[in-house]
Order: sequence, then structure tokens, then C-alpha cells
Amino acid sequence: MTGAVDPRTRDDGLGWVTRAVFGDQRIALVVDAAVPAGHTVVARYAIVPSVDRARFLLPLGSSRATAGALLAYNALRPVKVRAVRAALGVAARAGMVARAPFPVLSVALPAALDPAEVLLAERLAADLGGGTAYAACGVRPPDPNHKPTLQLFDRAGAPRGYAKIGWNDATRALVTAEAAALRELSAVAGAAGHPGTPRLLAETSWAGQAVALVEPLPTGVRGMPVDAPPELAALLAVARRGRPPATPRPLAGSPFLTRLTAQAQQAAATDPAGARAVAAVTELARRHGDVTVEFGHWHGDWVPWNLGRHAGGLIAWDWEHSGPDVPVGFDLAHDAFQRSLVLRGEPAASAAEQVRQWLDRYGDRLGLDPARRGLVADAYLVEMWLRTWRLAAAGAGWNPALHPALLDVVEKRQGG
Repeated sequence: MTGAVDPRTRDDGLGWVTRAVFGDQRIALVVDAAVPAGHTVVARYAIVPSVDRARFLLPLGSSRATAGALLAYNALRPVKVRAVRAALGVAARAGMVARAPFPVLSVALPAALDPAEVLLAERLAADLGGGTAYAACGVRPPDPNHKPTLQLFDRAGAPRGYAKIGWNDATRALVTAEAAALRELSAVAGAAGHPGTPRLLAETSWAGQAVALVEPLPTGVRGMPVDAPPELAALLAVARRGRPPATPRPLAGSPFLTRLTAQAQQAAATDPAGARAVAAVTELARRHGDVTVEFGHWHGDWVPWNLGRHAGGLIAWDWEHSGPDVPVGFDLAHDAFQRSLVLRGEPAASAAEQVRQWLDRYGDRLGLDPARRGLVADAYLVEMWLRTWRLAAAGAGWNPALHPALLDVVEKRQGG
């Protein structure tokens, strides 16, 4: 490939990422070619390992920043990925990546155009207080549920911030929700038992996209083993936000049930499967309406790969699905469900059974007797299908692992 073809015209991951990050057409992008006359190069990136198999856009111009983009948080990555990044990081620190035969993406602007007007990395650097920021970007296949991300580094290779870009209705909603959650969580920093949480540094709208800039994780953070037992004390701290336990309330009449009912009705108005969701919520209320349960917040995606440890404490990130007024125990149910579905590749029915087993094993430590455990399990599965519908309705498409299989599971449980 040569610079004659703008990478933004591609239909692969490189095209998707460059459109999100360099969407303004006044920006000239060329690969291994001279920039147009009258333009000045303002940034250069190594495309690793190649244009057709791109996985990273690594910033050039500072060997330490290039190395930082490869080595930062490497301990959180799978072993094979960690090894490749470590080798590349050592090479980058020695200046070898800049001399390697990787294709080079040059970003060029007309001479009179202010970079801060059209370059997201420049805008984010200003939000960080100014100075040079070198941006690194992972490249993955385009997916309506995924978000391009930028990691920002200073010239010495130290992380400055992590930005998520919401580019369609589904991802804009997730980025906006995470920003709101992090803003609220700043009030409970240091609460007993609550996991550490990255601070929200800035939230901005950029060329129709929602962007959240988040504080870097501590450099020494280590990932949680995927078979680690659930962090029950931390789950309760997240649910209660530093407050005493809430008085249990009946499911009937709760804001939670009201929300489920409204969302199921919305689903019924737009999707043939929505009528089944309405029936599932109705049956949930019939079976569990009189059961009292503690309501609180939840992380919303509490899984080992969104958790780490640093200086003896727990760190939690990716708060995109966080929210209030859910039955306490939802994060435990989600942890069980996702370990089964994602890590072991089991079907939705097996994942639902894992939820039941974990609630039976650990639920008493969350104040859940048998009746409450049944409510939490059934309500969580309905919540998860409605999440799947919300993402699909916002343009992310249906998750084939959850639709229609999860509705089948819900109906089978309710008929038992």
C-alpha cells in the first residue's frame, strides 16, 4: 500500500480506527509516501506489523514514548501478547522500532491549520494541562460494540491518560455512562473496602463522538487470576458506596422493577422478541414481587479482567455499565455468568447455572437467603437480556451468545 490510498477508506480495523481518530478531512494521512504540498507532518506512527494485519499504531518521535506504549500495563495482558510487547518494547527503547521496516503513517496538516482544532490527541493534551502527548492506539477489527482507545504518554514514556471514543449510539452511551460513574465515584474514594478507581480527567464531545479521558492505572498494577474467588467485601462496598446497609425493600414497586418494565415495553415496540421480555418481567414480578432485598449500585461488568491489585489493594476499571438501584448480588451473578460464558465458552444455560451455584455458595455473605437468591438470579438474567437488547437497538447488533438463548433460559427457569 502507498500513500495514494487514504487508510480511512479501508473497511478493516485500520480504516475504522483512523476514521475515529483522524476523522476531519482536512487531515492528510499517508503511508510511506510524501505528504501533499503545503502540508506539515505533525505526527508519525509505526503500523505494526503491517498495513493489512495492523494491530498497533505506535507513536514515533520519542523512543521512550514508543517503548512506553508497548510496555505500560503489560502485566495485565495474556502471556503470549505480553511476550511480543516486551520484545518490541525493548527494541523501541533502543530506537530500533523507528528504524524497523514497519509502514509509517504520517499525519499532516495544512500549514495554517492549528493542530488543536482537528487532532484529538492535541485536544486531550490540552485537557491534561498542555505539553506534548504521544498517542498510541490499538487496532482491532471493526465492531459496533467496540470503542477505539488512545493511550497518551509523555516524552519520557510515562502514561498521562487513557481515552475511550464513543462513535455510534451504543458506544457513545457507554462512554457517557462511564464518565458519569467515575464522576460520582470520586465522592467515595477511600471508603472502607471500596476498590480503587481511576479518576475521570476530562469528558468532551469531539466531531460528534463522546470521549472520556481517564487517569492511568497505577504502573505497578497486576491482573487478577481468572480463577480467583469472588471479592465479596468489595462487591458490598461498591453496592453501598460507603454507606450502611440499606433496608431491604420488596421487588414490587421498586425503581428497579419499574425500569425493567419500561425497557421491556420499549423492546416490545421495536423488536419481535420484546413481547417475550415483557412476559418475563411480568412473571418476575409475580414470582418475586413480595420478596424483600437490599438495593444498591453495581459495577455492571465485574469480572477478573476488569480488576487488578496494587499496593495490596483492589483496583476496578471499565465502569461503563455501572448504575444504581439493582438488587445487591448482581455483580456476583455477573462475575459467575461471564466467567462461564466468556472464559470457558459455555452456553447461556450453563452460565445461568453457574450463577445459581455461586449465589448458593456465597449469597449468605451478601445477606441473601434462598428467596433472595432466587430473585437475584432471575432478575439478573432478565437484566442481561435487556442490556443485550439496548446495545442491539443502539446499533451494536445482537450478541449471538445471548439472543435468543438467554430468553430461552429465562422462560425455562420461570416455567420450572
